[in-house]
Amino acid sequence: MCSLEKRDRVFILTLTGDGEHRLSPDAISSIRSALSHAKSESVAAGGRGFALVTTAEGRFFSNGFDLSWARSGGSASAAQSRLHSMVSDFRALVADLISLPMPTIAAINGHAAAAGFMLAISHDYVEMRGDRGVLYMSEIDNAMPFPPYFLALMRSKISDPKVLREIVLEGKKIGAAEAAAKGIIDRAHGGTKETLEAAVRRAEELVARNWIGGVYGSIRKGSLREISSALGFPPETEEDRLKLLSANLVNCCPH
Repeated sequence: MCSLEKRDRVFILTLTGDGEHRLSPDAISSIRSALSHAKSESVAAGGRGFALVTTAEGRFFSNGFDLSWARSGGSASAAQSRLHSMVSDFRALVADLISLPMPTIAAINGHAAAAGFMLAISHDYVEMRGDRGVLYMSEIDNAMPFPPYFLALMRSKISDPKVLREIVLEGKKIGAAEAAAKGIIDRAHGGTKETLEAAVRRAEELVARNWIGGVYGSIRKGSLREISSALGFPPETEEDRLKLLSANLVNCCPH
């Protein structure tokens, strides 16, 4: 369902196959496992100077939750239960990305819809191919209310209320050039190859800064207060900051 490659100090997580990369419980678990491996390996190597790029194969980055799996439960209540489980599992995945102790870059190779859109903007940076693919929140068209943390994430990442209105209340499909102009993504590129290359270049530039991952993750959560709160992260206390500072002074300063 996904693979994890390491190029020097850049991890590349790829959603594999030519399908829609629907976020079933198994797919979510596979991605979380890859993120856990990247985190563990970076910590074991000193916890600084790493980055993650997430991309996918085929025409889709991700087309959202696996609604076919939800509907196959055999009844309306079973479908609701299955959908709820995906919403809950995906919340944990978003939390993994928001707390990951390294910079993260999404390289969108194609369509990113609903939870797939949320997966993309859970990263710090978003690069997107410009020749094909749209960003689309389909909930308004499918008569599905948003999970509260979806809205918290979008409000944390999309600052213009008019752009947010287009996305959540109009279900507008937005291509890469328009998304870049509106500040939803960082840059649009010619195709999949160029998009991934740009994401890896950005990752390498960030790796060269040799930032301490724990500090990076702490600052990220503090700067994204609404989604951090929605995900259940407690506010960082002065004691937390002092502990982190003390540990880093011991590890980075000569004796």
